[in-house]
Parts: sequence; structure tokens; C-alpha cells
Amino acid sequence: MPVLRHNIMPLRRAILALALTLAASSPAFATAEHRYGKNEYAIIQGGRAPNGKLSVAAHGGGESGSEGFRIYLMAEPGHRRLMTLDNVDDDNILDSAPDAFHAAWSPDSRTVAVSFRSERHIVTLNIYAIDGNRAKLLDGPDLFRDATSRTVDRANDGDMRTSVPALTWLSPRRFHLTEYRVFVEDDTVLADKLGPLGKASKRDGGGNTIQFSAEADGELMPDGKIRMGKPQPGKFQDVD
Repeated sequence: MPVLRHNIMPLRRAILALALTLAASSPAFATAEHRYGKNEYAIIQGGRAPNGKLSVAAHGGGESGSEGFRIYLMAEPGHRRLMTLDNVDDDNILDSAPDAFHAAWSPDSRTVAVSFRSERHIVTLNIYAIDGNRAKLLDGPDLFRDATSRTVDRANDGDMRTSVPALTWLSPRRFHLTEYRVFVEDDTVLADKLGPLGKASKRDGGGNTIQFSAEADGELMPDGKIRMGKPQPGKFQDVD
């Protein structure tokens, strides 16, 4: 679908630019908070499904809105809670404001991708399959894992400084995924392993900045699994 791919390019660049801008925010604006009313379930950015029957909304407690924070699948237009979405809670979020969470619904409203910052420079992407009034968290794609045969364990891979995935839909079951990550390493072994998906640059004071940038098309299979195409080189940033 060359025409459709051409049309999504500006959107994909805009999503990546927004995510990188959030990641580069100054410490004074490191978090986006919202004090929720008792019965306030605020729809997140892009949270309304195309069919008009569903939405994704956020709710939390306390002054910062992060106490007991959750996001919910809602029935519309009545704005009624259906269920809590897995893997988004007060333990893995940085922000609490609804505008800091982004939903990308598939055209048929049967799948939704939700992205949010779990750390200042780390964006988490969850993909949920929607079946009636239920949402199931899928085993999401990982282009870095596909390229290196390993996942990044945040407990042991503290050298990863940035991670920004971005998803755009091509059709009800097909999507395009970009991943951008930044590592700080003593050597360039990782960049050598990544080949055209990686770029190394020297850091002032020693060490190396290793960028990983890749993109690929994905497809949702009937069994709920995701099949990804071969990762191709993405866009790299100018780094100091």
C-alpha cells in the first residue's frame, strides 16, 4: 500500500518527535500531573474508538493523581467502566495527566495501542485486543529483541537511557512500528552487532553513545499473536 505508507510518514515523524520532546523535558517539567475528581474518568489522547462505542480513560487519587492510578476500557456514550487495562498502574507510570497517555485505535476498533512514559526517557507501549467488553494485553513486538536475540532488562541494563516506540495503523490488522533507543557503553560492541540498525558516537569524557533505530510492519494473527517483518534501519538523531 504505497500511497497509505506515504500518508502515514508525517504522522509517524510527529509521534516520534513528540515522544522525544517529552523525554527531553527539563527536570522542572519532568512529570505531567492531574488531580482527578472522585468520579472523573478522563479520556486519554486518542482514546475514543472509531466506532464510538468504546474509549480509554484514566483515573487516579491524591494531589498528584498517581495514587491507585489505572486506565480503563469504557463503554460509550454512557462513559461506563468496563474493566481495568493490564500493565498500567501507579508502579510503572511517570505521569498521571490523561494527556500524557496516548491511544492508537485500529480502524475496526478491535485493537488499541496505549503508550506512556514509565521513566523520564522511557516510553512503554501496550497493545490490547478488544473482544466485546473485554481487553486482553498482547505479547507486544520488540524490534531490539528481534535484532539482538535479547530483551532489555531494566534491572541489569541500566545503560539504556532512552526507549521510544511508536505505532501507526496501516489497516485493521496491520501496523507500522518504529523503535528508537539510546545506550551508553564503554565500547562499540553493541553497535557492531546492530549493523545498519545501530550508530555509535564518542561521548565527551569517555564512553560511547549507541543509538538503535529500526522500523518494521507487523500483523495481528487470528490466534492473537503478532508477526513482525524484518527490521529495517530507521532515523537517527544528532547526539552530543
